[in-house]
Amino acid sequence: MTTNTDRARRWYADVWAPGGEATVDELMAEDVVGSMEGLEIRHRDEFHAAREQLLSAFTDLTMSVDDVIEEGDRVAVRWHVDAMHSGDGLGIPATGRRVAFRGITWLEFENGQITRGWDSWNLGALLQSLAAPAD
Repeated sequence: MTTNTDRARRWYADVWAPGGEATVDELMAEDVVGSMEGLEIRHRDEFHAAREQLLSAFTDLTMSVDDVIEEGDRVAVRWHVDAMHSGDGLGIPATGRRVAFRGITWLEFENGQITRGWDSWNLGALLQSLAAPAD
């Protein structure tokens, strides 16, 4: 039997990799409600756009799950990212800098799909580090 922990782990393994759009459509409800750093999501299409923006800035983004806790339909995921800033998707010209950041996401599932989610990570510090002059 597939658990919500299994679904959350699959989300992080597949969604942030090339071709992950199909997993988004499978695991995310169309009328999802979510809060990403600096962005409110009210529909799956809005998530697709936000995902594309991040992946166009970090074309080799690797997201890894560090820990998962499940309680019923709620799942908390602690994760980290390693990537090269190789594109302009965040409105900052590509710097070629390697970046690493970590965060926590709270997900709520219904009928095997994510219906609500909240991300907490420091996007502001990431953007500030990318905009800073090279050392």
